[in-house]
Amino acid sequence: MPAIVSKVLENSIAEELEIQSGDELLTIDDTKMQDMIDYNFLCKSEFITLEIKKADGEIEVIELEKDFDEDLGIVFESAVFDRVKPCLNHCIFCFVDQQPEGLRDTLYVKDDDYRLSYLQGTYITLTNLTEKDKERIAKMHLGPFYVSVHTTNPDLRVKMLRNPNAGKALDNLKWFKENEIPFHVQIVLCPGLNDGKELERTLNDLKNLGDVVLSTAIVPVGITKFRDEQLKQVDKEIAEKTLKIASKYERVCCSDEFFLLAGEPIPQAEYYGSFSQLEDGVGSIRMLLDDFHSLNLPDELQHPLKAAFATSYAAKDAITEIADKLKHIKNFTPLVCPVKSNYWGEDITVAGLITSDDLIKTVKDVDADFVIIPSVMLKPYSEDFLDGKNLDYVREQTGKEFLVIQNIYSMAELIEYLKTL
Repeated sequence: MPAIVSKVLENSIAEELEIQSGDELLTIDDTKMQDMIDYNFLCKSEFITLEIKKADGEIEVIELEKDFDEDLGIVFESAVFDRVKPCLNHCIFCFVDQQPEGLRDTLYVKDDDYRLSYLQGTYITLTNLTEKDKERIAKMHLGPFYVSVHTTNPDLRVKMLRNPNAGKALDNLKWFKENEIPFHVQIVLCPGLNDGKELERTLNDLKNLGDVVLSTAIVPVGITKFRDEQLKQVDKEIAEKTLKIASKYERVCCSDEFFLLAGEPIPQAEYYGSFSQLEDGVGSIRMLLDDFHSLNLPDELQHPLKAAFATSYAAKDAITEIADKLKHIKNFTPLVCPVKSNYWGEDITVAGLITSDDLIKTVKDVDADFVIIPSVMLKPYSEDFLDGKNLDYVREQTGKEFLVIQNIYSMAELIEYLKTL
């Protein structure tokens, strides 16, 4: 994929140069770029030459003088300008492989690209990492990366990822250590496979790698009704055992689901360190609660208003705690409406997988003036749900207005909205 301009930031160098959406950045200083890593590196100069192919096909060459670290203000359609490295695994727990037909095309794409891990925080397995990749990582001292380890037992990892190269994980991690390349670890816990003693083995191996392991997140396997592979769900007993094992190690955190399944309170912020794996549901509830309790709530609204929180079952208790506090605002009535996942199956309880029809069934008959949903329900920078339908469709089917909270770890947008009423 070429370096196509998606957007130009206001008051930026690119805007001044009249670079526009649809233009293609061909080279910087006569160097063709593979990705945003090259782009960022080449831009760190006071004098650069840009070769740009305009949307109409005209080629422009621009010589530019700027501050050394000054950004051009270009947002590209993709962080990778050549072919994305695909995932070569067939993991027994892979969520992509257990999706039905008919969803957005992008949901079926499986990448395993170290560049996207570095640039965007996506998880990689290292099974397709080449010597050339290692040379570049070491030369540019890239990092941190996010690595899906799951287990350091070579035979078990080959079995779980169904890839003969998967057994080299610990060797690759040791290479990271030798080259002082930091990384975060993800472990998808599959009961009967990599839990219990196998989990302890993995955590001990990671402990021996030292401070190069910045954090380790343990998350439960997600099982939908579309899965053919026979896997066990994490239950209360397994959650309790996993929490006990994880507590023996530094910088090892379990995702929120483990505490909910075990019936234990969500830990305080200190447990999560720098909240480095929020996207994996590790500390998201704690961050949401702490942020909410720091907000100044209005005393009252000018007119009576009812609002429904359409929430996942995983976040239900946290949203209920927030709603109980919001009830103290005079003339405001908050309702909590957890959305049951009929589409995926009841074991799927996260907001990011809620579909339009499941949302409609939940809020259609709710007595509320508007419905609050987190932006994670929608495709980034759009109003599209997983099933391809959009928010306008939901509005039409329910007859309700919706407030989309962009920051899923904060209720600040809601509170500011209420203050205007």
